[in-house]
Amino acid sequence: MPYFDAASAAPLHPVARQALLAALDEGWADPARLHREGRRARMLLDAARQTAAEAVGCRPDELVFAPSGTHALHAGVAGALAGRRRAGRRLVISAVEHSAVLHAGEAHEAAGGTVVRAPVDRGGRVVPEEFAALLRPGDGAGTDPASGTALACLQSANHEVGTVQPVAEAAEACREAGVPLLVDAAQSLGWGQVGGGWSLLAASAHKWGGPSGVGLLVVRKGVRFAPRGPADEREAGRMPGFENLPAIVAAAASLRAVQAEAAADAERLRPLVDRVRQAVPSLVTDTEVVGDPLRRLPHIVTFSCLYADGEALLHALDAAGFSVSSGSSCTSSTLTPSHVLRAMGVLSEGNVRVSLPRGTTPQEVDAFLTVLPDAVGSVRERISAGSAEPAAVPDGEGVTVDALGTLCPLPVIELAKVIDDVPVGGVITVLADDEAARLDIPAWCDMRGHAYLGADGTTYRIRRAQ
Repeated sequence: MPYFDAASAAPLHPVARQALLAALDEGWADPARLHREGRRARMLLDAARQTAAEAVGCRPDELVFAPSGTHALHAGVAGALAGRRRAGRRLVISAVEHSAVLHAGEAHEAAGGTVVRAPVDRGGRVVPEEFAALLRPGDGAGTDPASGTALACLQSANHEVGTVQPVAEAAEACREAGVPLLVDAAQSLGWGQVGGGWSLLAASAHKWGGPSGVGLLVVRKGVRFAPRGPADEREAGRMPGFENLPAIVAAAASLRAVQAEAAADAERLRPLVDRVRQAVPSLVTDTEVVGDPLRRLPHIVTFSCLYADGEALLHALDAAGFSVSSGSSCTSSTLTPSHVLRAMGVLSEGNVRVSLPRGTTPQEVDAFLTVLPDAVGSVRERISAGSAEPAAVPDGEGVTVDALGTLCPLPVIELAKVIDDVPVGGVITVLADDEAARLDIPAWCDMRGHAYLGADGTTYRIRRAQ
């Protein structure tokens, strides 16, 4: 059964498995102890830190191991904000950061800080000039010391659509403003080092084929950093608790291995992703491929299908033998659209993220493209058969469609059913209280060439343009 969800968790790399088994035998002792077993464990820990530091491109004493990538991000954001509290209380992040950064921002806001979100273009990429304009230098000496920017955060590549962010340009803007930049490198580190003059970096081993439960946090020398929580002697006082040494050894070994293989793997996977990007719109009608078409990771492709329920589509593909993921609002885990897709202003309904592991073959991709049209078609048929005729009421300019109380994708389906009955230039009013409608109705208009006139609460207005 092909597994196409490597962006969530990559299969364990063979080198990780070998290193993990070896370290279970040799690395079980406390590396802080002076006896023979402790010294052996310490040597393994130091070697793993050296290996990971070389892969990241930092000094070993700048890198600490964390219980997860999420923990590393939370600790990195909190520690940098605390270390620079005299510079200000302003945190700048992109609108498409991982939820771990968003949650850290929410905690900062709850404590009285300010979070400013940099917008992205339709491809999901931050515009460097707009990111730079949000930075506010501050040294605590002004009339409003809280207005200074203490920290900026920017992912190296997006986890949902694969878009690569302009880290080097953002880092240069941060340097000029005197603001440290924290980079979430979880999706990209396995493909190579993150360039640019960043100040802090976090990553997670399960994203590159290492074991779960290991994260990295790098804090460059000279960056003001104050660890939060009770003091602990482990990991330079930045990550409390006993290190999971076998997993750390496996994570470092696999990171070195996947980076060594990255160029060859990218050369194999990029044409496969290109094939999906090109084939899907011709195989499945009313489908939008999202994400930057050029500046992207080599293994991720994301697309959204009109008139399809995201959860049902994932189940249909799973039944056909393919494991994929989704940022759609139409899933059991959320009733709101993906914040990434929402920030991009693209269609969210029927969203599918395909992220290929390194061993994917052309035959597996061809098989996926073969089953995809039937999977989407079956979902659309079930939804269409189960939906009632829209309550379309004529009103002076056109009609009003009452979709209140229905969930994605039904508001858009009911809109599509009536628009052909309205003359060109006529206006359709859609009443919808589903959160996804705020994203999907404008995106539908953009795909179909109709004019979106805006929304007022739960009332959406569309003018038929053709």
